[in-house]
Amino acid sequence: MAQRGESTRAEILSQPSVWAEALDAFRAQAASVRALLNSQGFERVIFTGCGSTHYLSMTAAALFQLLTGIPTQARPASEIVLFPDLVLAPKARTLLVAVSRSGTTTETVEAVRLFRARTGSAAITITCDGRSNLAQISDLVLAAEAAQEESVAQTRSFTSMLLIAQALAAAAAQIDFNPLAQLPTLCQRLLTDYQAVAQQLGEDMGIDQFFFLGSGLLYGTASEAMLKMKEMSLSHSEAFHVLEFRHGPMSMVTEQTLIAGLIAEDAAPHELRVLGEMHARGAHTLSLIDGNTQASPGERRVVVQLQSGLPLWARPVLYMPVLQLLAYYRAMAKGQNPDRPTNLEAVVSLDKLV
Repeated sequence: MAQRGESTRAEILSQPSVWAEALDAFRAQAASVRALLNSQGFERVIFTGCGSTHYLSMTAAALFQLLTGIPTQARPASEIVLFPDLVLAPKARTLLVAVSRSGTTTETVEAVRLFRARTGSAAITITCDGRSNLAQISDLVLAAEAAQEESVAQTRSFTSMLLIAQALAAAAAQIDFNPLAQLPTLCQRLLTDYQAVAQQLGEDMGIDQFFFLGSGLLYGTASEAMLKMKEMSLSHSEAFHVLEFRHGPMSMVTEQTLIAGLIAEDAAPHELRVLGEMHARGAHTLSLIDGNTQASPGERRVVVQLQSGLPLWARPVLYMPVLQLLAYYRAMAKGQNPDRPTNLEAVVSLDKLV
């Protein structure tokens, strides 16, 4: 019988090799991706998913719009199904990108069916199962098969699908996506160098609430880090845009608070100032930054240096592994089983949605 948390730990630590396989799978499909994107003249793009993959869609949509200039949004799949008139624009040539680990989540499958019926436009699926229900009703399937998991909470599946979404955006913008090939090596260094840091913070029972802050491309990623902490460890965990944290949420800050900031160098002076202010109020802070951005570690203040040298569009996935370890160690310290979080199943299936 597997030990408690064994699958989650193995899946987190396997990410360097799994990312490499996901990139190889995308390269094999790159010509088909370009052909589909070039043939349609899309005026609008929607990314959709549920839970973790909705948060992935938030980062992916921001990135796609940044690189291509095409108006792009992220919407939960349930909103496409339940409120289609608020989401779909039938007169605009729209591409739908559906993200689902299993490819069987009821809301996402129904969202693609409704989208196709309403618009007649193309749909791309990003998944870990290229033979799933969702894959069968899509025009193009980008599958990270090696990222499938035993655990309920998504770790390597989330990052592998996000990596494919990053490559998709680069391909759509006719940008060379080969810089992404550096990410597996960078991930391995982060897992090696910062595992002890994640364990120390995760096992600190003097911390009783977690806030994950990120802006721009990184808000969706911060939201996923929040969800991992909440799912795995049943800890109080929230996500906010960095500067928005001053507008009310900081009233919650105590000496038992950990604030993790996913820092983008373009906004770093402002974002690091927020973390500094929260540290002055007694909070623990964890800053995740690239090597070109300066931040000083100190008492109750931890800095994770990504040291990627990559442009921001290539980096969102790098912020996740250390934060996944943080959630894992928190769960283990609290006696939870991160492989099988309370009340959750790997796939949400509904009898009838519409």
